[in-house]
Amino acid sequence: MTLLPLPARAPLRDTRPATLLAALLALLLACLPAPPVHAQAQSTPAARTPVIVDMDIGDDIDDAFALGLLLESPEFEIVGITTAWGDTALRVRLLERLLRETGHAGIPVAQGVPTTSPQPFTQARYAARGAMPAAPPQAVDFILRQASRRPGQITLLALGPLTNVGAAIARDPTAFRQLKQVVMMGGSVREGYRKSQYVPKRPPDKEYNIASDVAGARALFGAGVPIVMMPLDATQIRLDEVERNALLGHGSPMTDALALLYHQWIDAYQPWSSNMPSLFDVVPVAWLIDRRVCTPTMLRIGVDEGGLTRELPGAPNAAVCLTSDQERFFHVLMGRLLERH
Repeated sequence: MTLLPLPARAPLRDTRPATLLAALLALLLACLPAPPVHAQAQSTPAARTPVIVDMDIGDDIDDAFALGLLLESPEFEIVGITTAWGDTALRVRLLERLLRETGHAGIPVAQGVPTTSPQPFTQARYAARGAMPAAPPQAVDFILRQASRRPGQITLLALGPLTNVGAAIARDPTAFRQLKQVVMMGGSVREGYRKSQYVPKRPPDKEYNIASDVAGARALFGAGVPIVMMPLDATQIRLDEVERNALLGHGSPMTDALALLYHQWIDAYQPWSSNMPSLFDVVPVAWLIDRRVCTPTMLRIGVDEGGLTRELPGAPNAAVCLTSDQERFFHVLMGRLLERH
């Protein structure tokens, strides 16, 4: 620190203490820490994650809750939704009504490859009151076009049987590899289906999404795209009565739509259904919002002819969630769907 000389006409009193104090204060201010990063970030909105959602909404109810969480979470830019499996045209109509009545009518919806499905379309009455666009885009074309336009940016969220995914890989594997990653619900690695977390664990099962289209699943695991896999091991989280009543009685446009879809699902003939739905498809969405929902393990996954997903030796081809933090999961789900708008 250098002190400036006193001017020639300075008063006779000694001003060095005051000068020294000012210099020390300046030095102290310079040493104070900068404002915390989070305080600065509050004024700068974070970049949203662009996602395409490939889903078989309308059969089981977990797809609807997954889409509700996506739509109510500002972290996402929903590039589009593609319908998968079964009556893909009726699924388009369901989405048209849901998006329109919840204030999201601008999101593109593409029709997937139609198939024969053994499962009932439980929410068909809701879907029948939706409008069918004159010429909806085709799902395979939509996925490949968006991946090529924004290489390395788009996450494909695969929440149903992998028919559209397999067809896209067969059509243009190079364009498909332009996806940033595929985050999927599917498979059963070390645990199978069970009715309650309190009963003994069962060995791995043929999980529905994988077993419905084995060829599509095999194509995905060999496509060379980063995969985050959410199998039965981590996704059998049930919506208990307290949480369910809080959500379905909340009274927002989104929770009102979910309430109607839930009751149509309950009212349909499904021997396996219960008042406490399993939220399989919601777990990947919650993980995209908060990575602490589960910590993936790098594994090599193969799909056998019957649709079982097996751990294999060799280089990993997927990051696999084998368990999940249910308390954190519900913190994400309830926090978003119960926010006041």
